[in-house]
Amino acid sequence: MILSFPRLRLRHTPLAAVLALVAASSALLPATVSRAARDAQAAASPAAPAPADAALAAFRRAIRAKYDLKERAFAAHDAETIVSRFYTRDVISVGQGEGIYVGRDQIRPLYQDVVRSNKVRIESVHTFVKGDAGWDWADFHVTPDDPKAKPFTFAILFLWTRIGGEWWCKGDYFTYGSFRTGKLAAPPAAP
Repeated sequence: MILSFPRLRLRHTPLAAVLALVAASSALLPATVSRAARDAQAAASPAAPAPADAALAAFRRAIRAKYDLKERAFAAHDAETIVSRFYTRDVISVGQGEGIYVGRDQIRPLYQDVVRSNKVRIESVHTFVKGDAGWDWADFHVTPDDPKAKPFTFAILFLWTRIGGEWWCKGDYFTYGSFRTGKLAAPPAAP
């Protein structure tokens, strides 16, 4: 192979190979620039959400529906709806000052007690999902029915699993405080 350059004739030499590579790559430059321009244009234009974003949005909607169910059940003093339609059969719930509960049969008496005299509001703070598992750090605001008792908040981590297309709470862990404020709190004083 002979490459012709003004005043330079090269045969199979390392310099010839380098020059041939430079010449060949310069022929690709317009395609590279075009690809870069397309990538920049695509990044600047609004596009459909990425699959991970769509999955997260769908997960947030699904667990919000479950939180709404739990809030309504508290308002109606309905422990059974919470136990049987929010939690899996093998739920594990751990809470500051409350104990460790494994399974629906163990959490049922807890909910039968707490729904009698409290209303709740659940506020998602940080949410993650991947496949059939997800978790949600939330603030669990409790307003006692007793006007002498002060409202309080639990920082709670809900663990979720998707079973047969439906999201179920597999477990939770809570302590007094708030993820939103980033502060722990002392348990509320008895009225």
